[in-house]
Amino acid sequence: MMTLKNSLKVLPQYLLPQHFCSQLLGKLTHTQHKSTKNFIIKKLIDIYGINMADALEPEPTAYPDVNAFFTRALKPDARSFPNQANTIACPADGQISQLGHITQGQIFQAKGKQFSACALLGGDEQRSAVFSNGQFATIYLSPKDYHRLHMPITGTLTEMIHIPGRLFSVNTTTTNTVPNLFARNERVCCFFDTAAGPMVLVLVGAIVVSSIETVWQGVITPPTKNTLQHWDYRQQPLTLTQGQEMGRFNMGSTIIVLLANDTLRFDNTLNAGANVRLGMTLGKFATAVT
Repeated sequence: MMTLKNSLKVLPQYLLPQHFCSQLLGKLTHTQHKSTKNFIIKKLIDIYGINMADALEPEPTAYPDVNAFFTRALKPDARSFPNQANTIACPADGQISQLGHITQGQIFQAKGKQFSACALLGGDEQRSAVFSNGQFATIYLSPKDYHRLHMPITGTLTEMIHIPGRLFSVNTTTTNTVPNLFARNERVCCFFDTAAGPMVLVLVGAIVVSSIETVWQGVITPPTKNTLQHWDYRQQPLTLTQGQEMGRFNMGSTIIVLLANDTLRFDNTLNAGANVRLGMTLGKFATAVT
């Protein structure tokens, strides 16, 4: 809910040079000065209560820089996936921001706020029309969370677009306050064909996110381009299985899952604010879509 207090908290974000601040932070997170990076990593663990028990490398000082720490791998058995064609799994550790149906192309952001699927996907009405009455799940990754993103269902990559934009924070206060937040921030949209129908994974940037990357294309941003970029993979399709890594953030941000099909039954324990773990079941279709 937008309040005067929240508005005042968010106001400085409108004034900050968001991309410049992110570039500076990116340089800091890549420093390999031993004392500096070890101090920052230990402080982050203390401040955010980061659990290193699931990390493939549990010793914080073993990481060459802060970025490597944030994008750390998990132990092979740390997460599990349902591996069922009619199941959508959670693509990340984090917290549910919102989830539900897309109504006439409108996606719920917070009380009193919606944004359009068309705007989120770069303004292309034809590309977004298939999702106008589908379903969505918005998952927020905080600095304490695992920062790699995995496939919620097996899918074949068809397209990817990078949409330049602002870099507002994506925490709860900002999400409740800034209109059209996810359709304003810089983002990378990855389109897949799946057994559950068309799906898009939208990787949303934020002011403390110095990089978004995918496993097939590498680093997409930075640098940030001034115009929309498009990659077409339909002539060289790439299939990623459920649970396979598909991308990663530095620091924390948000991933939005868009589904064209509207028959998914979300797990009834999930609602806004619920903590989720990579691989847990978000919902199931009665049957897979062919």
